[in-house]
Amino acid sequence: MIVVADTSPLNYLILIEHDGILPKLYAQVIVPPEVLRELSHPEAPDAVRSWLTNPPAWLEVKAPGGPPDEALGLLDPGERQAIQLAEEQRADLLLIDERMGSEEASRRGLTTTGTIGVLLTAGALGLVDFKEAFRRLITQTTFRVTPELRAKFLS
Repeated sequence: MIVVADTSPLNYLILIEHDGILPKLYAQVIVPPEVLRELSHPEAPDAVRSWLTNPPAWLEVKAPGGPPDEALGLLDPGERQAIQLAEEQRADLLLIDERMGSEEASRRGLTTTGTIGVLLTAGALGLVDFKEAFRRLITQTTFRVTPELRAKFLS
């Protein structure tokens, strides 16, 4: 299975200490260089920047092969590269949270899921307690959810 990740799912899974579910679910995750730059940005959380000092073996960095896709210009650099790389690699799954990026990826025929989707899958397989992981996600990070979604997953 080829899985490409954008910045935010990695960021949030690291912050709630559930990044270890990624290799259990997908074996390997590919990220473009721009995602690493975003994760190591001085304003990124200390835990995320620290995680990058010794990246796990399951994380593969691969640059998109073609020129930048100008049609993705409204997205941030990490999203642009992640979508382009997912297309080039014919990825089975793109991990992405941002609405505009996810919608564009879907328009292009890519299958996507976000942080919550990863946690739901891991919860269904017994790898995590989904409710507890979700609670940590919304209370210990800047992850945003609607009040309706919050109530649905915490009920």
